[in-house]
Amino acid sequence: MLALGALLLLVTACGGGGGGNKSTSGSDPKGGTSDGKASTSDTVASTAVVTILPKDGATDVSTTGTLKVTAQGGKLSTVTVKDDKGGTVEGAISTDGSGWVPAGHLDTSTQYTVDAVAKDASGRESDKHSSFTTVTPKNTFIGYFTPEDGSTVGVGMEVYLNFNRPITNKKAVEDGVKVTASPAVPVAAHWYGDQQLYIRPQEYWAAGTKVTLSLNLDGVEGAPGVYGKQHKDVHFTVGRRQVSIVDAAKHTMTVYRDNKVLRTIPISSGAPDHTTYNGKMVISEKYIKTRMNGDTVGFGGEYDIKDVPHAMRLTTSGTFIHGNYWAATSVFGNSNTSHGCVGLHDVRGAGDPSTPAAWFYNQSIIGDVVQVQNSKDKTVQWYNGLNGWNLPWSEWTA
Repeated sequence: MLALGALLLLVTACGGGGGGNKSTSGSDPKGGTSDGKASTSDTVASTAVVTILPKDGATDVSTTGTLKVTAQGGKLSTVTVKDDKGGTVEGAISTDGSGWVPAGHLDTSTQYTVDAVAKDASGRESDKHSSFTTVTPKNTFIGYFTPEDGSTVGVGMEVYLNFNRPITNKKAVEDGVKVTASPAVPVAAHWYGDQQLYIRPQEYWAAGTKVTLSLNLDGVEGAPGVYGKQHKDVHFTVGRRQVSIVDAAKHTMTVYRDNKVLRTIPISSGAPDHTTYNGKMVISEKYIKTRMNGDTVGFGGEYDIKDVPHAMRLTTSGTFIHGNYWAATSVFGNSNTSHGCVGLHDVRGAGDPSTPAAWFYNQSIIGDVVQVQNSKDKTVQWYNGLNGWNLPWSEWTA
């Protein structure tokens, strides 16, 4: 337990009758008056007592829940806390004047000074000064975030943080992560495991929304002895609304732009033994050409295509919507032949902008939604990609 700091009382001299340091004409240096009578000066200390925790000179102080300023026998009037760079720590005195706590957490490896003043019922002041140094962490953590700063994204984009160390103090970390939007909309965070945090509104973002992710993790103790080292604001803009509906039974995809049909495209989805997930899936990556190897997603040597054109990732586990140049044109719109991806007619090399795959690739941005229905598969897991829209809001906020 931290020891209480020594009390420092500011003494105020008061003359007889309540006047302050009054004197009369003719008084001599020894305190007598010209008529020979002694003065009636009293010395009265303030009854207000200021206490600061942690104690003066303390080291290795935790960054959360340790800094407290209290007053007894009076009320706090001012509390000023500054770091060793001159920055002021925000905080508020309680309505009854009995205490002050910081508005947030402190930073690590930092010396702080505290100056506090309290007044008693008669207005007499008592002040106190203290300084202490916060803990130097043995381990730190940061969060790798999506989307990128300055990007324009689709309405389905979730804010995603992948922490480089397991987080056990999840509430403390959530308090250090803030997502705000203009126009304003409520958002909620949801964890998957101990390292992945997703944040989204109840429904898709409105087109044109400006979103800010504020990371104030410096000094947050994410796990015992593991402190955050990240302070950054990330800004992104939600573009036009584009949601594309894939009907696996009809072999079509209808692209809706701002709730109006932009185009219907013939597709080929997962074959009967490798069906495509149902559900709302968000484009998280785009590649003009990429390699797809069945070994990486559990299909052994069933395929290894080194130049798949116009590929856009829909799940972490390997579901893409992409161009397909190796199937006959007649497949699209008639048969489901893939290993779970959604395929669109394309040419090898991705050089023909007139193909359906090229057109859709050029019309799409990261954060757009591709929703699959009528497939003979389960709904995609909410954490398999940026696909939290498949978890009901009541469960998301539970």
